[in-house]
Amino acid sequence: MLNAISGLMMMKKLYLIALVMMACNSGNEPAKPVVPPGEDEPQQYGVPYANVPATENIVLYEANIRALSAAGNFQGVIDKLDHIQSLGINTLWLMPIHPVGQLKSAGGLGSPYAVQDYLKVNPEFGDLDKLRELVQKAHDRNIAVILDWVANHTAWDNPWMQNKLWYVQDASGNVIIPPGTNWQDVAELNYANSDMRAAMIHAMKYWILEANVDGFRCDAVDYVPADFWKQALDELKAIKNRNLIFLAEGGKAENFTAGFQMNYAWDFYNNLREVYSNNRAATTIFTTHQAEYNAIPAGAKKLRYTTNHDQSAYDGTPVEMFGGINGALSASAITIFTSTVPLIYSSQEVGQEEKLPFFTRQLIDWTAHADMLQQYKKMFAIYNQTNAFKQGSLEYYSDNDIAVFTRTVTDDKYLVMVNTRNTPDTYTIAAALQNTTWTNAVDGSTVSLNSTISLGAYQYLILKK
Repeated sequence: MLNAISGLMMMKKLYLIALVMMACNSGNEPAKPVVPPGEDEPQQYGVPYANVPATENIVLYEANIRALSAAGNFQGVIDKLDHIQSLGINTLWLMPIHPVGQLKSAGGLGSPYAVQDYLKVNPEFGDLDKLRELVQKAHDRNIAVILDWVANHTAWDNPWMQNKLWYVQDASGNVIIPPGTNWQDVAELNYANSDMRAAMIHAMKYWILEANVDGFRCDAVDYVPADFWKQALDELKAIKNRNLIFLAEGGKAENFTAGFQMNYAWDFYNNLREVYSNNRAATTIFTTHQAEYNAIPAGAKKLRYTTNHDQSAYDGTPVEMFGGINGALSASAITIFTSTVPLIYSSQEVGQEEKLPFFTRQLIDWTAHADMLQQYKKMFAIYNQTNAFKQGSLEYYSDNDIAVFTRTVTDDKYLVMVNTRNTPDTYTIAAALQNTTWTNAVDGSTVSLNSTISLGAYQYLILKK
């Protein structure tokens, strides 16, 4: 009997020890919420911006803060606002503005996507007051401002690391990097933890209120559970007197179910590169366009671009990827005029030729390719003066080398022709377009279409009926 009791007591002791060990392996003490009590909730700074553009009207500019000026800070962005406005931009996307993690840094100044503190401003760029000044001066120019938000992971020296349960761990209890990546400078967040979710949403709310920003471009959205995005965006949309922009760096239809208005047109971009670099048929531009829009809800939009910070840092700039200055411009003409929402990345408007890093500070040469800059201004001016490119129907005409399409809304009709090859070509005018007269929207000249038209290498035409 004594032996039996002793055995039971030993089993109970071993069981308790096992429970303690399990608790230790899963993160020590339970995580504590960091969301401040009600009286410490963020407060509205300034007046909410009243002219946030509807999704279909957004013309987006991505600002690489480190590259825009020699100083590489918020003042440098402020100093470029007139330039950005002159392009016809109505929405400014700031790459991450938070302090950058130093532990396990990726090198250089560190990746802005390794967030050290969600509630602070990177002192490299300035402070909260300078950010508020930037936002206000953008608003004064009828430009909305969205912040880059990194929700999938944090830097290893983020204070959230005090709550180990807020992070995904391996079988040995070690916090891991994002699965399927080699992102050694960041740690994967645990979206099964409700306290972490609440802290993340609180932090997003903080910047909308305290810095008066107008929404977010959310990084690596498909790495984060869709139900979190639904929870977060629902709460943010409930903020009074706010019309917010939400762009997903994602490619799934569930991005829109969660509440995003836009996600990335990865297929369109990748196909366009094949058209330019591997002689894929120009007609695939339109079949890819249609396939992307058939896969998303009505009213949702795809972000269209020829580059962004990732492409220009790793793959190559538009000048590299699309065959030079003229090729980059012709690819942009296709991208801008086929469908909303167009993006321009700081440096592409002046034909940045070499890759542009964002882990270091490399100043853009703003004096380069002035003619290219003027062509971008003209393209966006045409884009902004009509609803044909935002709401109009699209009809395309088959040709292997020349992209030909019309955009029509009520009495406004535009015809766009773009030679996607680095050699002159002749287009046989489709029957529906023969014997018609148009106005060149760029220079005001008259263009008559009969049986054929010749286009120079990478030449584009934007014609108005």
